Amino acid sequence: MIVAEKIIILDFGSQTTQLIARRVRELGVFSEIWPPDTPAEKLMAEQPKGIILSGGPSSVYAQDAPHPDAKILRLGVPVLGICYGLQLMAFLQEGKVDPSDTREFGRTELQIVEKIPLFAELAERQTVWMSHGDRLLALPKGFRAVGISDGSPFAAIENSEKKQYGVQFHPEVSHTEHGTKILENFVRKICACKAEWDAASFVEQSMDKIRKTVGDGQVVCGLSGGVDSSVTALLLHKAIGDRLHCVLVDNALLRQGEREQVEYLFRDQFGLDLRVADARDRFLRELEGVADPEQKRKIIGRVFIEVFEEVAKSIGKVDFLAQGTLYPDLIESRSAKGNPSAVIKSHHNVGGLPEKMNLALIEPLKELFKDEVRAVGQQLGLNEELVKRHPFPGPGLAVRIIGDVTAERLELLRKADHIFIEELRKADWYDKSSQALAVLLPVRSVGVMGDERTYEQVIALRSVDSYDWMTADFTRFPWDLLGRVSSRIINEVRGINRVVYDISSKPPATVEWE
Repeated sequence: MIVAEKIIILDFGSQTTQLIARRVRELGVFSEIWPPDTPAEKLMAEQPKGIILSGGPSSVYAQDAPHPDAKILRLGVPVLGICYGLQLMAFLQEGKVDPSDTREFGRTELQIVEKIPLFAELAERQTVWMSHGDRLLALPKGFRAVGISDGSPFAAIENSEKKQYGVQFHPEVSHTEHGTKILENFVRKICACKAEWDAASFVEQSMDKIRKTVGDGQVVCGLSGGVDSSVTALLLHKAIGDRLHCVLVDNALLRQGEREQVEYLFRDQFGLDLRVADARDRFLRELEGVADPEQKRKIIGRVFIEVFEEVAKSIGKVDFLAQGTLYPDLIESRSAKGNPSAVIKSHHNVGGLPEKMNLALIEPLKELFKDEVRAVGQQLGLNEELVKRHPFPGPGLAVRIIGDVTAERLELLRKADHIFIEELRKADWYDKSSQALAVLLPVRSVGVMGDERTYEQVIALRSVDSYDWMTADFTRFPWDLLGRVSSRIINEVRGINRVVYDISSKPPATVEWE
């Protein structure tokens, strides 16, 4: 994306690199995460206002440790090194890094010993978050110590002539008391960014880019009713009008009333060309007897492609395929060393379509995080209920049924999930939760209804609170709310006689069960 101001972050494998990018964007400055070995010439071609070197798990002396192109430190662009980034910046300029006698992990007190622009408006003592074993023992030429801690004589360093700064702690995490202020000082005071990037500017720039890319071509877009595909479709419709053709594949795995809601909102209210493929029986036949979650995903992805392709061909000549890919999807597909990241679970998407159908790919949201997509959705006129809708897995309810997927089990889960979400909305708890869902378990339990023994199925309720989705904790709902949900499900959904609540955190558990 072409923007007037950009901060580039080189990723050396830190678990919080995405947080750095988010914090910078929250300050109104566009940021991108790039591979650690990006050549200096390529960086300069982007004309960044500043460069941030992320943290990482390596030692600068390790044989396979990721290192940047050393020439980036001679470009004259302000640089901020964080944790491993500080050590790299020093090491590449003949400073000395060594394993520390006293490792620092967790909350630490930083003493600011020199007032510099990076620490403008901060008190002399700050609570910061450390996570390092190595530490800087000797400064490179031209640098001075501006912050110390019990375990780090050079917890913060500066070379004012080169506009290079390093902090041994992590300003991007919420545990660092005034970390956002430190990042703000870097991007606004040191890099002189004006902070003009927001949802409105993104929409304007994206529409212009879409029109130039598409020209007189036709675009097809899969529309599920989730936030990402909805925003993608509206953005394209606003840019190219009736040359956008949307396809909703009803795979029998949608939430209650979802197909009808999508048809009403996008066809009747927004006037999009929306085609619905009723493939419910086809998906259920393919999923019959399949319990393994990875198999489910592969089957759903394959059949989706087949159905989507059939509908797309009926439209006529189509030149482009639009997808709602987000920035974290791209980041997580590579590691700091340039290798593919470990696969926790495969993603259901239409990624196989471009090659198979010879379509060029358009991903207008690929530079955005989820909260930014929501802001763009509001800018485009999407209603608040849809914009704030909780995440929903691509394979739909199939991966919220543990075991076999059947029409009967889907109906049980659909009804239970609807009751759960309905009660959360009534109690004003839906927007306080990051994601809430129901899961149908592969067990039956004994119960008593009307003085008769029952032997029926079990629903697990799951709700988590998370800021960055790297960690999550279960939502502390009031007991009376959970009681109402349980009572309604058991009384209204024939076939369920027990409801349990999942109180596990992430890690070690994931948000979804499959």
